[in-house]
Amino acid sequence: MALFMDAHTIEGGVSASDVASAHQADLATQGPHGVNYVRYWVDEAAGKIFCLVEAPDAEAAATVHREAHGLVADEIYSVTEGA
Repeated sequence: MALFMDAHTIEGGVSASDVASAHQADLATQGPHGVNYVRYWVDEAAGKIFCLVEAPDAEAAATVHREAHGLVADEIYSVTEGA
């Protein structure tokens, strides 16, 4: 399974609680797509959200976001984990 980092920008900022709710929706939706949303980071004031996801491909990761809550990432990067 490949590893991806996606990036979202929400104009006007975003609350951590809203992102937590969206993440829960991702977790409830991911199974049939073979996706595993692992972790996320939020900069509330800047409206930045970053999600780490294991997925067969970037489109599968985007599909989960689209179906779960509609907040599709602005960018998705294939990444390799380091220490």
